[in-house]
Amino acid sequence: MTSPLPDAALDVLFRQARSHNGWKPDAVPETLIRAVYELAKWGPTSANCSPARFVFVGSPEGKERLRPALSAGNLEKTMAAPWTVIIATDMKFYDQVPRLFPHNPGAREWFTAPAATLDAGHRNGTLQGGYLMLAARALGLDVGPMSGFDRKAVDAAFFAGNPETEAWESNFLCNLGFGDPAKLHARLPRLDFETACRVV
Repeated sequence: MTSPLPDAALDVLFRQARSHNGWKPDAVPETLIRAVYELAKWGPTSANCSPARFVFVGSPEGKERLRPALSAGNLEKTMAAPWTVIIATDMKFYDQVPRLFPHNPGAREWFTAPAATLDAGHRNGTLQGGYLMLAARALGLDVGPMSGFDRKAVDAAFFAGNPETEAWESNFLCNLGFGDPAKLHARLPRLDFETACRVV
């Protein structure tokens, strides 16, 4: 990586990208959803621990399972979005560390204490959710991240009772699709460098 991305790419990823509240009816094929993950998975995490797990909800049945957990402000737009991703954290992610960090399989033990599991799991899982959003934008999709939902209800509806997912805990949701610009709010301000940063 020796040169920056062109301005057009930076606009897509950051400067002109928006969090969408409304969605066009255009279908988004599962092949594109899979491509989003295949790109996002390359984002770095601590010791490559990769604790995030993603549930892509696109079927009517899946959306109905999600419906009772949504806040009133997130209900309509989530039902209209082609896909909603549950970004979750596997609280037993350390079991995959010997596979993901093979030159030091003992690194598993770095994450097994409850405080270390919680700290590393949520931090790195949230990072991976951010990578997923950037990957979606890079592949032509719009995103609408949300935190207005009942986490316990989502976990009960999608993870409980399955040995493969019972250690997963939802972190945040993100709608995916082709956003409707007519339903965007005015762009909100951001902090300038002098307010948000320090150089030492």
